[in-house]
Amino acid sequence: MKKFRIVAALFLTTLMLAACGNINTTQNTPSTVNKKKLQTTGQAGGDNYQGVIKNGHYQVSKSRGVTNDQDANQFNLKSFENGLLNVSKKQFKPSKYIFQEGQYLSTGTVQDWLGRESKDNPDGLNPADNGKKDPDKRNPMYLQAMEEQDYMTQDGDNLKLSGITIGLGLNSVDYYTKEQYGAQYSTKISDEQVQEQGKAIAAKVLQRLRRTKGVGKDVPVIIALYKQAPDDSLVGGTFFNYSVNDGKSIDAWKNIDQRNAVFPSAGGSASSGTSNDESNFENFKTQVQNFFPNLSGVTAQAQYQDDSLSGMNVTITTQFYSQTEVISLTQYLAQVAPKYLPSGVPIDITVQSTDGVQSFLNRDAGENKFTTHVFGSY
Repeated sequence: MKKFRIVAALFLTTLMLAACGNINTTQNTPSTVNKKKLQTTGQAGGDNYQGVIKNGHYQVSKSRGVTNDQDANQFNLKSFENGLLNVSKKQFKPSKYIFQEGQYLSTGTVQDWLGRESKDNPDGLNPADNGKKDPDKRNPMYLQAMEEQDYMTQDGDNLKLSGITIGLGLNSVDYYTKEQYGAQYSTKISDEQVQEQGKAIAAKVLQRLRRTKGVGKDVPVIIALYKQAPDDSLVGGTFFNYSVNDGKSIDAWKNIDQRNAVFPSAGGSASSGTSNDESNFENFKTQVQNFFPNLSGVTAQAQYQDDSLSGMNVTITTQFYSQTEVISLTQYLAQVAPKYLPSGVPIDITVQSTDGVQSFLNRDAGENKFTTHVFGSY
């Protein structure tokens, strides 16, 4: 059985805290549900959830970050977390539900479920080791990660569980060694296998969740399937199926049409449906590099939903050491980004060097101007 680790993804925790929104509260003011025990975090955006504060402390997940010890692609972690929230919003609207980090699946439980099935671990959801080492003959590890999200509604002065979302991260490539500390090998897993194994695992997870104390038989449960990107990918994976279930068995699967792209694309050839977006990005890149020659790179990750651009993350790597240079670049980006980058979608721009993040720009979907922050500028 592979070792496990708990990934302390601080930036993801911060992201989740920032994503806690409003249900009948005043902006930036925590809302009291039960004056003695429960509060909510207050508003941080109309399309985001507010979170649960219990006994003066934010309710952290009981199993956050548990994953098999092979996820070297940090983009997978962020895409998995953000994408799962978007799937949840299809069923649990932020205007009606309060977000709570997973409280029903413990670290030990998730670790057991992520392991291989064996005599010592009968709860393992990955297939038993057949003893073979050949990439095409061994039983790969299909299930890589699992995430629980709880959705609450107000019940008088208390909160009650009104929905659960479970995200299952599935490998497209399973990395392994034939001996401890030996060379790394890999088994490629086809899309058909990912889908087949994911649905089979989801059925078992739903049955087990229904037997978990406190969940109940009628609480709606979303199970979403996510295909992880390989370790060498410059983007994260994507969700491809989800199911909303009111009983003990999977009701029906719904497709999720998501894909990611990197700009500039490999070989300079954009894929179908991204050429206009990449052309706009190339114009933006050229404009910025003409005015600021000391840039090491300008790249972007674009996310598509149903063949339409849904968001973009731009990374600009500099060789700047002067604070005034960083300030000037940030000011210039705030002027040219609205002219060249796509409108109508959220865009983040991160300016960084080998020393870390230097500045950050952001624009939400319904806005025209970018907000900016230069780090270390007082």
